[in-house]
Formats: sequence, C-alpha cells, structure tokens
Amino acid sequence: MSNPTETLEGWYCLADFRKIDWKCWKSLSDHQRQEILEEMMELWNQWTNSQERSEGSHALFQIVGHKADIMIMFLRPTLEELTQMELSFNKTRFADFTVQSTSYVSVVELSNYLPKGEDPYHKPEIRERLFPKIPLTDYICFYPMNKLRTGNENWYMLSTEERKQMMRSHSLIGRNYAGKVKQIILGSVGLDDYEWGVALFGNDPIQFKKLIYEMRFDEVSARFSEFGSFFVGKYVSKEHFHHLLQL
Repeated sequence: MSNPTETLEGWYCLADFRKIDWKCWKSLSDHQRQEILEEMMELWNQWTNSQERSEGSHALFQIVGHKADIMIMFLRPTLEELTQMELSFNKTRFADFTVQSTSYVSVVELSNYLPKGEDPYHKPEIRERLFPKIPLTDYICFYPMNKLRTGNENWYMLSTEERKQMMRSHSLIGRNYAGKVKQIILGSVGLDDYEWGVALFGNDPIQFKKLIYEMRFDEVSARFSEFGSFFVGKYVSKEHFHHLLQL
C-alpha cells in the first residue's frame, strides 16, 4: 500500500456560481433595484468587516460565458460559517433574481513535506498560504481536477517518492510564472465531486492559458490529471458591482 501524502488545511472555501434572471431584473423600477442593491451592499460591508478582522476573505467575479454570470468566492475558518455565508446571501432580495448554476466546496490545502517535528502552522509563510486573502487581481481562472486511478495509470498506487519527484517537477513550472499568476490550491476529497479545486489569479488571462498548457506536457498532468469545467472571470469591486446591476 502506498503511503498517503500528509496535508495541511486552512480556511474552508465556497465558490458560488450564479446566473442572473436579467428579464425579471429589468422588469423592476429603478427605485426597486436601488433598494435591493442597498441591501446587498449592507451584506457586502459585513463580509468586508470580517475580512478586516482576518476572519476570512471574499471576492466577486463576473464570469464570461454561459456557465454563470457571477461567482462569489468565500473563505471562512469553519464549514458552519461558510454555510451561514451562503444562507445570508440566499436571504437577500437580490438572490431571488439569481439561480445557483453550480458550486464548489473545498478547503485550502498544502502538501506537508517539512521534516518531522516541525510545526508548519507556526511558520508565517505557511500560514499566509493556508489563510490567504483572495488576490485582487483583474482575473480568475477556476477549475476542479482529479488524479487518475484507472488501469495502469493510478496515481494512488505510486510510491511516495515517485509522487514527490513528479510534483517537484510540476511545481518548478509554476515557479516560472511567479509574479504573473498566483494560486490557491483547494482540497475537496470528501467535500465535493472532484479531489481538488484550483483558483488562479492574474492580470493577464493569457498567462492562465500558457501555464496550464505548459503543465499539460509535464508527466504528472499528461499521465494522471483529469479536469472538470473551467471558469474564467473578471474581478468586480463593490462599487463596480453596483454599477454592473444598474440599467
């Protein structure tokens, strides 16, 4: 039996994808839309207050294409708090004009390759990655993925050393994009349909394409990776969100 990789866990994450019922939204009067948006802004302020107290993070993105109109990403210390975040949004009048097209539940994850006896949670650089603020870059690329376990191509039957070596090579590609792309790795085994979610952040979406394409040629992706749907979107500030929904 191959030994499982030890992992470190940080904040829980919900990626909430919504489609907006534009026909119903446009049927409202300017005054009605304004009231609904003011209520939404009050909730947004509560999210911001939590973030300023380092009790989580949040961001909203305008998704390109038919899969969703917006994605709200929440990071919170517990799954219960994440559930309350979703419930609070669903109770707003604005939520009545949206349909949750899909969602993804996970937890921020890092593989632990530190020597035995060291407490990684005491290391500032580790804590920064486990309990991050969502980067406020212009764009996001989000996708779920699995490691294959079919026939002879079974990631989980490889030895620990083989997996470490392949992941080391994989990470070197990512380092070439330092300053261009930031990432948050999200573990979702037992939490959602795939084993990981990946959130990439950057100011030039072409860099997402280049990074993912280059990684496809790396052995760990070429042999063992299976991908779900990709979502690409643009960061939306609170002020821009208000403008986005005004007609």
